Amino acid sequence: MRLRVVSSKNEITSLNPNEKLVHLAFRASNVDFLNLMQKCPRLRMIQVPPSYHKTMSNAIQVFLEMQGIELLEGDVWGHRKDMAEYYSMPYSMIEKIKKMKVEGKDTETIGEKVSKESTLNPEIVAYMVNKGVHA
Repeated sequence: MRLRVVSSKNEITSLNPNEKLVHLAFRASNVDFLNLMQKCPRLRMIQVPPSYHKTMSNAIQVFLEMQGIELLEGDVWGHRKDMAEYYSMPYSMIEKIKKMKVEGKDTETIGEKVSKESTLNPEIVAYMVNKGVHA
């Protein structure tokens, strides 16, 4: 799983139109969300830090929902944007999620366990479990 980390609104114009998973590391305005959706028509999930999520307008949240784009809260801990523009989940974590899913563990249990062992929050792990995990 590759999560594109966007640090500023200036980066939106240079994004690949095929991006599906994006983490916004800046406080985005409604216009920034609309520009992001226009630039990346295949977008399926946007993650924002919890402090930013609290200040988002209800209108953009409803609009994202209407467009089929999931909005998640969370941070990408330990990621250095100067080294890579994508956060990639370690293969070992993907395998662990697949194994627990085959064992019949529920999404909440998987999210809690994996988030304790990785830098991901339970919400994004649950998203991965529900949408299918791949490398």
